[in-house]
Amino acid sequence: MNDDRPATPLEAARHLGELASFAIRRRSIERRDLQALRELESRPLELPSGLEVAWLGVAGFRLAFEGHSLIVDPYLSRVSLGEFLRRVPALPDRALVDRSFRHAGTIAGVMAGHTHFDHALDVPAIVDRFGCRAYGSRSLARLMAAHRLEAQAEVMEPGGRVELGPFAVTFVPSRHARILLGRRVPMEGDVAARDVAELHPRAYRCGGVWAFLIEVAGARLYHQGSADLLDGAVPTGGVDVFLAGVAGREYTRDYWRRILPPLGPAQIVLCHHDDFFRPLGQPVALAPDVRVAAVPDEVARVTRDVPVVALPRADI
Repeated sequence: MNDDRPATPLEAARHLGELASFAIRRRSIERRDLQALRELESRPLELPSGLEVAWLGVAGFRLAFEGHSLIVDPYLSRVSLGEFLRRVPALPDRALVDRSFRHAGTIAGVMAGHTHFDHALDVPAIVDRFGCRAYGSRSLARLMAAHRLEAQAEVMEPGGRVELGPFAVTFVPSRHARILLGRRVPMEGDVAARDVAELHPRAYRCGGVWAFLIEVAGARLYHQGSADLLDGAVPTGGVDVFLAGVAGREYTRDYWRRILPPLGPAQIVLCHHDDFFRPLGQPVALAPDVRVAAVPDEVARVTRDVPVVALPRADI
C-alpha cells in the first residue's frame, strides 16, 4: 500500500531538530561528506561497451550511445539564491547550452522528471537549439508554451513508452519528496506562466512527477530525480543502474526499503546531492544535510553487495 501520509507534527518536529543539529555541526558533517564523495567517485561504474553516462549536476544526466544522446533533467543555467529570493526571471543561458551539447551527437530527446527549475530550466533551450522534442508532464508542456515551443512538447501517460534512437524510455509515475519538513512539496501545482517574463524561479512549479526506465545497449537504467515513489509502480525484474536522487530521502518513510527490493539494482549512482544554487564554474558543494557519507550504510541495511557510486560532474 502506498504510504502517502504527510509527516505528523511529531515527525515534523524531529525533522526540524535534525536540521538544527546539522546547522550546528555543518562544517564537520560536510567535510566527512566531501571525503565520502571523493571515495564514491573513485569507484567504477560498469556499463555496456559504448554506453556513456555523464552527470550534469543535480539530477541531470546525458546518456550517449552510437552517436545519439538522451538528456534527462538538465539544469546548467544555474539560479543563484539571491535570484531565487528576488524572483527575477530564471531563463536558460543559450550560449552555455550550445557549448555544453555541441559535441553530443544527435540529441534524441529531453526528459523532465518534474518542472522545478533545477530539473527543467534548460529543457526549452535544448529543444530549440537541437530540434528535438521534450517529454514529460502537462506542466512541462506549459513551460514549453511559455517559450512558444508547445509544438515540440509531448505529454506522456503513465506507462507510456517512447523509442528515441537507440533508447527506449518508459514513463513511471512517481512522487516528489515532501522536503518541507515532511509536510509539503515545495511549489506544488503546474507551471502557470504564459510568457518567459513570468518565469521567476518559484513559477517553475512541480507538476506531475515521473521516474524513467531507460533501456539501451542491452542495459536497463532507472532514473528517479526525487526521493519518493508510488509503491507498485516501481519496475521489477532488476536494473543495471539506479540513478538515485538522494536529496530529501529522509522525508520519505522507509525510502530505500520500499524501492530497492522491487527495483533490484546491480549498481546505484547517487545524484541530487549538490548545491543547486552554486554556479557550474565553481567546485561542487553539497546540498544542506544531504548526508552523502550515510548512503552506502543506508543501502546496505536493505540489500548487501550493491555498490554505491558517484560520478564526477561533467566538464561544461
